[in-house]
Amino acid sequence: MTTDAPHPPAVPAPASASTPTPAPASPSRAVGRPGDVSPFALGLLLRRAHWHAAAVMGEALRPFGVELRHFAVLIELVDHGATVQRDLAAVTGSDKAGIMRVVDDLERKGLAVRRAVPGDRRARAVEITPEGRELFDAVHVAAEPLAERLVAELAPGEPEKLTELLTRLTRDGIE
Repeated sequence: MTTDAPHPPAVPAPASASTPTPAPASPSRAVGRPGDVSPFALGLLLRRAHWHAAAVMGEALRPFGVELRHFAVLIELVDHGATVQRDLAAVTGSDKAGIMRVVDDLERKGLAVRRAVPGDRRARAVEITPEGRELFDAVHVAAEPLAERLVAELAPGEPEKLTELLTRLTRDGIE
């Protein structure tokens, strides 16, 4: 009578280059819920904050017949004066065709004009008109109560801290 010897424990075969190693289960998936620690969490949160702010500010702009894309150009023109279209496209995150449509709209509404750039036959600088400046100022007055709504859930001092943090985060894209 022979006894069977115990079998040694199974040893997994070494992983080869063709056998992918499964990734460990990780709680860092982008789910967009509070506590999300994925590398995408902050970007998703900023995107949601942008959507919320855009909706609120859109309310302020609607009675004036302009949209955020138009107002972004007016802001740039007020801040920096006459600006060539390619620079407007860059600072507003638009492409060439998109900025042309926005400037066309602003011209049609009498809020901006294009002028030739001396020394460059192809370039056009965009300037805000007195009507554009008037609208710019009126929109700011109308937007004040809506802007307060944006930060209504924040404690005293937090809106300023949020502005400071976002300014630091986006500094490279501002200048």
